[in-house]
Amino acid sequence: MSGTEQKAREHQTVPHKIISGGQTGADRAALDFALDAGIPHGGWVPRGRLAEDGPLPARYAVQEIDRRSYAARTEKNVLEADGTLILSHGKLTGGSALTRRLAKRHERPWLHLDLERIGAMDAATSLQAWIEEKGIRVLNVAGPRASQDPRIYEATRKILKTAYHLGLVAAGTRGPWSGRPDPPTTVRDAVQRLASEMTLKDRVTVSRMAERDLRALVTSLVPYIRRKYGLSRENPRLIQSCRLQSGENLDTEQCAAYIVRRLWSYLKRTHGLRAVK
Repeated sequence: MSGTEQKAREHQTVPHKIISGGQTGADRAALDFALDAGIPHGGWVPRGRLAEDGPLPARYAVQEIDRRSYAARTEKNVLEADGTLILSHGKLTGGSALTRRLAKRHERPWLHLDLERIGAMDAATSLQAWIEEKGIRVLNVAGPRASQDPRIYEATRKILKTAYHLGLVAAGTRGPWSGRPDPPTTVRDAVQRLASEMTLKDRVTVSRMAERDLRALVTSLVPYIRRKYGLSRENPRLIQSCRLQSGENLDTEQCAAYIVRRLWSYLKRTHGLRAVK
């Protein structure tokens, strides 16, 4: 595990474990993402590892309940998790609606993202913020099966992957230098400090973000920059540097957002052509 990944897990900006019921579609996408990302995974599945495409393959480290019941395994996953993410294209039906009812009944945190009403990047931003707000260590992922929604598998993997990288970037800015007595006093210094605490993979990921997707990165980093860089009366030099470079009378939040955009521009120049392994 990289240093940034360890920091992310300590601050709950990414989950420590992902679980699901193993069904095709959203459930399976969550398990596959966890395997790809190296995140521990698990969950409860019906007896016989039941799924609509046959028994769940042995590579998935899930546990069987003593019945061939989708509803029973849904409830166990809701109870085992710190929070449940439910993804859909449209309103919840069937097992997805049951998942929400069970989360409400047991007063467990849940988040429903309707991908017909929210874009993928906004969904990932909302998910990452919710994980951090609720301190989600074990995340249960649910949604329709593939036969009901052929698009849900790829959508789920994309959103989980994006949210995970946003979490790593946010955690990377909380590294060893966060306690330094002297905050940066220029935009250039702030940008370089942010970049220096990211892993190479995270820097390349940010460099490849489209400008239209920057809102997610801004949302993730602005609160940290305002708090740790002293964007108030105690650090007027950084505010002045932002105003001089931008040519605008920016407030503290706008200064932080400006720094994030300069970080993106800097990384596009320095890391835009690098390969990610």
